[in-house]
Amino acid sequence: MARRSAAGRGRDTAVVEETAAPGRALASSADPWDLPGGDRRRGGSGGGGRRGGRWGGSGGRWWVWAGRAVLWALIIVILVNGVRAPLERFTSDDSSGGSGGTATPGAKPARGAGFPTSAAGAFAIQFANVYLNYDQKGAPAREAQLRTFLPDGADAQFGWNGVGRMQVQSVQVAGVDARDANNATVTLLARTADKWLRLAVPVYADNGGALVVSARPALLPPPTKARLPQGGVQDRDTALEGELQPFLGTFFQEYATGNQAALSRFSADGATIPGLANSVAFVQVKSVVAPKGSAGERTVTATVVWQPAGGGGGELEQAYQLVMVKKGATWLVRDIRGTTQPNAS
Repeated sequence: MARRSAAGRGRDTAVVEETAAPGRALASSADPWDLPGGDRRRGGSGGGGRRGGRWGGSGGRWWVWAGRAVLWALIIVILVNGVRAPLERFTSDDSSGGSGGTATPGAKPARGAGFPTSAAGAFAIQFANVYLNYDQKGAPAREAQLRTFLPDGADAQFGWNGVGRMQVQSVQVAGVDARDANNATVTLLARTADKWLRLAVPVYADNGGALVVSARPALLPPPTKARLPQGGVQDRDTALEGELQPFLGTFFQEYATGNQAALSRFSADGATIPGLANSVAFVQVKSVVAPKGSAGERTVTATVVWQPAGGGGGELEQAYQLVMVKKGATWLVRDIRGTTQPNAS
């Protein structure tokens, strides 16, 4: 073992060991991350030096804090998800109307879903034709016919006192208001000689599809008459109306006969235009209303006068809506139908 002279360094100067034992040196260099303090006398007292084979600076501490930050972030994510999942299931159950913690699958069915609307309407028409037609001379026959529609034990004449006479000319379904899968009110429109009647008929349908009038009907006011909005076509193309008048006169003559060879010349796209097969005779195009618009296409309204076949000379004015397309200098028909425009002609 080599020693260094302590001469000139004072009487208290310690002997410094310069060369470590071979076994200890190997152990120290084998693991550079040994905790400091295992052998402090090898590192000396100088700051920033190596202590026990590990760097004494802040690099190792940075990795420790980074690891802690990642671990805490992972813990927070797990906690948040653990709290949020049950809360979302709870609120979803409440909003879907489920009971006992079970959500109702799918959307809530509409009111009256499952009620046999078409069958109930036809059933109510048949009932009304018996109920609204009575004659005191035929009371027993009416009573027998009503049994088909009424529940057991119901009044045999269903509210009629057996006196007088009533007759309706027609009955149609105006609507069916289904309250649930078994109950609905069928509203009918009935026509007498001089009045319209509205009749509300309560109908019950069992789960097998059988029907019965569940209570006495009620007469309601007839539908009110609507008032059309003011207006019509304000900005009219009078020049085009004059140009189309003779063209449409020729077109409607062929339209009355249904002659396909002739009608094909008026078609803008070569499509078939079915005619009226001589069910009417053409009289005249009384008026044409054309709004201003595109130079190549316009939707116009034509009022046509017909004589129905076998009508004894009677005439009817009817309004048609036509989509006209200009090909070169000629206007052709792309579509013809009844008008939906109020005050169009």
